[in-house]
Amino acid sequence: MKPSKVVFIDDKLEKGYHSLGEGDPIRKSIDRAIMDLKQNAFSGIQIPKRLMPKTYIKKYGINNLWKYDLPRGWRLLYTVTAENEVEIISAILEWFNHKGYEKRMKY
Repeated sequence: MKPSKVVFIDDKLEKGYHSLGEGDPIRKSIDRAIMDLKQNAFSGIQIPKRLMPKTYIKKYGINNLWKYDLPRGWRLLYTVTAENEVEIISAILEWFNHKGYEKRMKY
């Protein structure tokens, strides 16, 4: 287990998260994911490098991608990085329903 600090990759994504109502089931699921990632950065499923969307590599310069399954077929994608030798960061890139996930991943 590797605890991590959880952040949103950019302000727009964080605003989207905060725009979800407190009682929104997706927000509750994301909150649960954030709690799990804080305890263990590797609690998701790693996406093989060959399947990583090029858009994430170009836009964010990531070299790893993880998927966290949310209820009702929703997915949360994140990357794991180290700010320094002590702190691991899980950066949330996106969340979407199964159809949106398949489109992003080109399945």
